[in-house]
Amino acid sequence: MPPPGVCLNIMESRHKTEGYGSFSNPNKFFNQDHQQLKHDCLIQRVSFIDETFPPNQQSIGPGILSPNDLANLKWLRPANISPNPAFILQGISRFDFRQGELGNCWFLASIGALTFKKCVFEQIIPSGQTFDKNYCGLFHFRFWRFGKWVDVVIDDKLPTINGRLIFVHSKDPNEFWPALMEKAYAKVCGSYTDMSAGTPAEALMDFTGGVHMTWPTFTALYVCGSQGSTSNTLSSNGLVLGHAYTVTGVEQVTTNRGKVVNLVRLWNPWGKGEWNGDWSDRLHESVFRMTVDDFCSFYSDLDICGMSPDFLDRNSSRWWTLSYEGQWVAGTTAGGCGNNTDSFWTNPQYPIEIRAEQFDSNCEKNLLVSLLQKHDKRNRHQVQNHYIGLYIFEYQPGMGKFPASFFSSHAPVAQSKSYRNSREVMEFLFLTPGHYVIVPSTYDPNKTASFLLTLYSKDEICSYDNSGDDEKNFIEKVFNIYYYYICHYLVII
Repeated sequence: MPPPGVCLNIMESRHKTEGYGSFSNPNKFFNQDHQQLKHDCLIQRVSFIDETFPPNQQSIGPGILSPNDLANLKWLRPANISPNPAFILQGISRFDFRQGELGNCWFLASIGALTFKKCVFEQIIPSGQTFDKNYCGLFHFRFWRFGKWVDVVIDDKLPTINGRLIFVHSKDPNEFWPALMEKAYAKVCGSYTDMSAGTPAEALMDFTGGVHMTWPTFTALYVCGSQGSTSNTLSSNGLVLGHAYTVTGVEQVTTNRGKVVNLVRLWNPWGKGEWNGDWSDRLHESVFRMTVDDFCSFYSDLDICGMSPDFLDRNSSRWWTLSYEGQWVAGTTAGGCGNNTDSFWTNPQYPIEIRAEQFDSNCEKNLLVSLLQKHDKRNRHQVQNHYIGLYIFEYQPGMGKFPASFFSSHAPVAQSKSYRNSREVMEFLFLTPGHYVIVPSTYDPNKTASFLLTLYSKDEICSYDNSGDDEKNFIEKVFNIYYYYICHYLVII
């Protein structure tokens, strides 16, 4: 009998081969086919109602609206909210929308970054959606979820009180793409409540399926993150503590005295409120500038997400990528961290080879490793992330499954700086040509979870099956894609 997870991995590999979950052939969320559903509605001349995310209190979720608000809540279609509804008016912009009653600034700040990248935006919002021709109250969006693209269908009934949208809303009352996109993401999360509180990193990954890194202010070129743990508290300098902002640009100006000043331009997804210190325009709009020094002082971290890893070293490069889907199963493949000497070896093991043909010894770092844990809960707030991390060991070819004796006699050449209970942990490091085995794990043993392990290498990288004893077990020479450096990153603070 195969060990736990093998049958699942076989099915996942088969689906990948057949293109399921790719951007061009996304999985159907809840098995809903938007084309078939739309066809049926048009034939029957009815407006679509989504039974998988119904317009009722269940889809709102608990805790974000008062009993009085819930009593006055009505789900309305855009035609009942505005006399001339439109999906998109005169293009897209971060100035199109404002945050509503929901604490999802992390999501909206990410959308703000998304509006700068039309090519990425069009991945999420398929073209041709309108309130005119062939309208039936059905819209669909695409998100990247744990290694796969999914197509999410919604109806256009939106939560209102007294005829006004209560969550994200456009400044132009006739434009509805922000509210509909928020509803689609709420469906993915489980409810509107499940969108409360989060990190920009999560939304950026779900929008792009790209490469994400977070830098603390003291190690980043462009730094950020409001200091203080109290969320949505307005400080005396005009910044909101625990709040996500979008970096919209950097500028270099020369003062009248000839001093060169480096500035960072930011946007507040609230649609109002801004920094009131040096270089503030005092207009109290949503966009403001501040010096890099102030930026470093008042923000704690910077999230950058790119369609390729090129932003990591400012060079346009060819990157080899490897991706594995795996599982930790309590009692068999969940051995815990390296402190658990008797069981650590039972964790999933991924042997790789970094080849020397095009090795660049002048490169400071050449391998980015991402470990993303996948959850199986319908509601996002029910997810409890495990503490996760990874180890990398060097080995000589000719070994099969690495036993406990191997790990007790070999020190790791690299490992996670710490185990964190976040959705994703990343390590950017330097490895010389050779053979390595990567061991992802939870901190404690016997924790069951699924994960996605992705490697991005500047040098040629190959994957091997460690069930045999020589290089004839070569599985695949990893595909490589040349990415253009131009425009492929999004920045959030």
